Amino acid sequence: MNKTPLLLLFAFLLFHISFSQEKEEKGDTKEPQVSEVDSLAQNMEDSGVSFEEVSKKKSINPLAPSKAAFYSAIFPGLGQIYNKRYWKAPIVWGALGTGIYVYSYNNTEYRRARNAFKRRLAGFTDDEFYDINGDGSGPDVSSDALQEAQENTQRDRDLALVISIALYALNIIDANVDSHLKQYNVDDDLTIDFNPYLDINPLTNSPNYGMALVIKF
Repeated sequence: MNKTPLLLLFAFLLFHISFSQEKEEKGDTKEPQVSEVDSLAQNMEDSGVSFEEVSKKKSINPLAPSKAAFYSAIFPGLGQIYNKRYWKAPIVWGALGTGIYVYSYNNTEYRRARNAFKRRLAGFTDDEFYDINGDGSGPDVSSDALQEAQENTQRDRDLALVISIALYALNIIDANVDSHLKQYNVDDDLTIDFNPYLDINPLTNSPNYGMALVIKF
C-alpha cells in the first residue's frame, strides 16, 4: 500500500491545526487589549470624566527659550530679534544706551570734581574750577562744593550702573519668557468644563446622571 497520500493528508491536518491554534492565540492576545481599553473608558464614564483628544497643531522647540536668552546675553536685543519681536529691540537698545550714557557722564564729572578737590587739598590753585572767569578773584567753586559734587556724581554714577545691569538682566529674562509664551498653547480646544451627564446602565437599565468633567487636550 502506498503511504504517500496518507502522509500528505496527515501533514495537511497538522498544518491546519497549528495554523488554527496560532490564529486563536493571536486573537486571544488582542482581545484583552480591547477589553482593557473598553473597561477603562467605561470606568472613566462611570466617574463622570470624559477626555477628548485634540490633534497637535504646532510643534514645540524646547531649546528656543535658551537660545533667545543666550543671544540676548551676547548682544542685548538679539534675543528679541530671534523671537521676531523686532519692535522690542530698539527699546532694549535705547534703555541700555541711556543707562550707559548716564553712567559715563556721571563718571566723567566725578573724576573732574575728585581731581580738583585732591589738588585743593594739596594746596594747588590751578584746577579748572579755581578761576573759571580768569579775573584772579579767587576760587569760583569752593572746596566744599567740589566735595559735594564729587559725592553726588559718584552716587548717580553707581545708581546708573545698577540700573544698567538690571536692564541687561531684564533684557535676557524678557527674551526667555517671550520665547516660552510664543510656544504656549492657548487654543480653545484646551479646556476644562462641566457638562450635564446622563447615561443608561445596559445591565440594570437604570439611569446614571450628574455632572461630567470634560477635559480637552
